[in-house]
Amino acid sequence: MPRAKNKVASHRRKKRILKAAKGYYGARSKVYTIAKNSVEKALSHAYRDRKLKKRVYRSLWIARINAAARLCGTTYSKLISDLDKKNITLNRKTLAELAYNDMNAFAEIVKAAKS
Repeated sequence: MPRAKNKVASHRRKKRILKAAKGYYGARSKVYTIAKNSVEKALSHAYRDRKLKKRVYRSLWIARINAAARLCGTTYSKLISDLDKKNITLNRKTLAELAYNDMNAFAEIVKAAKS
């Protein structure tokens, strides 16, 4: 009896990996075993960096809020503390957007938090 190799499934598997490795340099996009390692590593980096991106954006928002707050005569930590005491619930993303695009509105929020 002939040996069953299931060529269809293995061919599909290889095609899927090589398609994912399209655009990689040299053998990484052409040789299956090397492409498989490259794709696996790329997927692990993608998984890790989806979480890292959230941290990076939060630190960017905080830097923008701090810079704008200092222009308004306060600091980031004092501003956040004052907003918390006044029960003004604006998240950092929104505050950073206001600080970046609409400085007058941000100054009004700082004034409301201080008073």
